[in-house]
Amino acid sequence: MTLNAFLTTHNALAWLILVPFAASLLLMALPRTWGLTIRLVAVAAAGVTLVISSLLIWDYWTLVHAGTIATNGTGAFDAIWQYENPALRKLIAFGGLPGHPIISFHLATDGAGVAMCFLTALTIVAGVFASWNLRERTKEYLALLLLLVAGVFGVFVSADLFFFFLFYEIAVLPMYLLIGIWGTGQKEYAAMKLTLMLLMGSALIVVGFIALYAQGGSFDLFQLAQAARAGAFSSEFQRWFFLAFYLGFGVLAGIFPFHTWSPDGHASAPTATSMLHAGVLMKLGGFGLLRIALPLLPEGLHAWHWLIAIIAAINIVYGAFSALGQRDLKYVIAYSSVSHLGMVMLGLSAGTVTAINGAVFQMFAHGIMTALFFALVGLVYAKAHTRDIDAMGGLARVAPGLAVAFTIGGLSSFGLPGTGGFIAEFLVYMGTFLAKPWVSAFACTGILITSIYVLRLLRRVFFGQLNPQLAHMEDAKTTEWVALAMTCCVIIAVGVWPKPMIDIISSAVQPVVNIVGTLR
Repeated sequence: MTLNAFLTTHNALAWLILVPFAASLLLMALPRTWGLTIRLVAVAAAGVTLVISSLLIWDYWTLVHAGTIATNGTGAFDAIWQYENPALRKLIAFGGLPGHPIISFHLATDGAGVAMCFLTALTIVAGVFASWNLRERTKEYLALLLLLVAGVFGVFVSADLFFFFLFYEIAVLPMYLLIGIWGTGQKEYAAMKLTLMLLMGSALIVVGFIALYAQGGSFDLFQLAQAARAGAFSSEFQRWFFLAFYLGFGVLAGIFPFHTWSPDGHASAPTATSMLHAGVLMKLGGFGLLRIALPLLPEGLHAWHWLIAIIAAINIVYGAFSALGQRDLKYVIAYSSVSHLGMVMLGLSAGTVTAINGAVFQMFAHGIMTALFFALVGLVYAKAHTRDIDAMGGLARVAPGLAVAFTIGGLSSFGLPGTGGFIAEFLVYMGTFLAKPWVSAFACTGILITSIYVLRLLRRVFFGQLNPQLAHMEDAKTTEWVALAMTCCVIIAVGVWPKPMIDIISSAVQPVVNIVGTLR
């Protein structure tokens, strides 16, 4: 039996969802005093998802390398998906006529989904280790983290819009508790603001899903793709409901001016929550557009691509300028995320293979980079008891490991060759320049501004004269190194050898570009 057949037969995608969900329930049942056991259960569950996602990405790369999955655009959108198990789909199905259910537990994924699953698994493993020393209500915190991750995995592997939305909400709603209970500063305000704004976006998404069902006759993504090819969605329908999806998913992706929930949420969230929030959760916005809006409503992209591109360019430059003016270390990284996620939207707006490949690669590279940054910020705050940049200085003398890790993340942030950030930014800007040269040129100024605030941040926090009040500060130790080492290695690995990841992503992007066609 081949690895592909093994993963399909044994419902690997279902286990990605079930393992963290079951571990979340188990943690809630364990006595609060079993501290080490609680942490080991969380690590084991996160580790299992990493093993499964690693097998998935290896197998998918093998299929692409062997030519089984085409990367040249010859495959149809709904013909390149893998790991679909018809038996599981029939087992959980309801509504409609016998044999023709309205809703079914249809799990399948493509190259973009596999890459995002791998990102999620890496982030939750790093997040659990970053939370190892948490002492306040540890089991509830880790249980909510795993529940959130189960929802994220569900979004990346769902081919039925009902379950896509169900898992989307499961991924979003735990953030209110994670920030409201374990956060710092104005945590209640930040948690409520985040929840209300994301629910506003969810309302637009669910309206769009119902409209797709009304016009296409199904919630199943494959059947909707066939309906789209048959002309079930009129040009007017596509234009207005694409805009609804753009706004709905865009709120989670931090588009201007609906981004304000994100910096406040980041600043108040505990370390692992920030890692998952910026590293994974905000990627659901761009992923939702790539998965649903672009292939089903291509005329909508034709109608609104200039608006999306201009707002994305504003995101990039505005986010970078905002990061430049912050004094709180966490706010710098938060506004940096707003800027970098603008590149995702910019790449999607271009509609070219190169640009969309770069957009998805940016989701992955930025997810790893941001997980590293927020892990570092959490460690600095835990050891220095401040996030005020003006109160720091010379930390490289007492914490050289943190300085090296922050430097690697910073260099990736402004796109130094040899890091994942360079590959993503190069593809996005090159692919966008072919379609929108002036917008791309304006957005490129974000790279200059990013390099300024990153280098200035490194100088002010880690170099220069050591603040005597921080002379006692320690470097990372024991379990604290896990998150830093994992993320740094991945940043360098995908920067030095990006071809496997690009080929995997391209297999999913090419059919979408074929549907979208040339933007006018």
